[in-house]
Amino acid sequence: MSTEPLVRNISDTAAWVAVYRAMESERPDAVFRDPYARRLAGKRGEDIMKNLKWARRHAWSYTARVYLFDKYIAQEVVAGADMVINLAAGLDTRAYRMNLPASLQWIEVDLPDLLKYKEEILRGEKPACKVENIALDLSNAAARRDLFEHLGSRAKRAMIVSEGLIVYLNADEVCQLGKDLAEQPSFQRWATDLLSPGLLKMLQKQIGSPLSEAGAPLKFAPEDGPAFFEKCGWKALEVNSMLHIGAKLKRLPWFMRAFALFPDSKGTKPKQIWGGVVLLGRA
Repeated sequence: MSTEPLVRNISDTAAWVAVYRAMESERPDAVFRDPYARRLAGKRGEDIMKNLKWARRHAWSYTARVYLFDKYIAQEVVAGADMVINLAAGLDTRAYRMNLPASLQWIEVDLPDLLKYKEEILRGEKPACKVENIALDLSNAAARRDLFEHLGSRAKRAMIVSEGLIVYLNADEVCQLGKDLAEQPSFQRWATDLLSPGLLKMLQKQIGSPLSEAGAPLKFAPEDGPAFFEKCGWKALEVNSMLHIGAKLKRLPWFMRAFALFPDSKGTKPKQIWGGVVLLGRA
């Protein structure tokens, strides 16, 4: 019997999240369709979903999260974005499944092994736009600044996407990343997911142990919510809670529907169980 941990490293979380996308895609009333998700998830993703307690209960929130990122990306492309920089891209397939202009530069940044695995699975598939994969450990601050400078010089209006990234960083690391991004004038928008301290505490209890054992503990949930980014060069333009979007999409479990009747706090109440997706603009 294998003694290998269920979640070996942070890259395994990408396979796990791909299962959520596959589950939504296979619904007759799916709000998005990712025909590649099941293949990308593989056995590793299926095993994590099967064996990780509480995992399926969070499916609605991942559907809401994907929906919101899709929405922000689509509206920014309409507004004239000529580049999307997908940080810690994981097994994301938006460049293949979304209706994007062929001229759009889509940059995927992640660890070498994960990008290699993804390239192998998607070999033969045609993206909607120009896709460029860049192998880089984003914790290497000097290397990422060099990358941002290079990409910034190639774009007129770039959008940054960091889905499922900053929760694994501490506050100083998140703010430094924000400052590095803000150094490039062409980086106009940044979409990221965000948790309240209340939700972080709950998730640490429910699913935190396997992540911590894999060296990827959940960390970031600022007390001041989206206002945190103001000192890092960014300001919130749009804030949407996953709870309210989950209700709109009719994905909430029955026992959570009453909570969606209350106004969205926009992440300003640290003790509240809140998670959302924030669209940031330059401060």
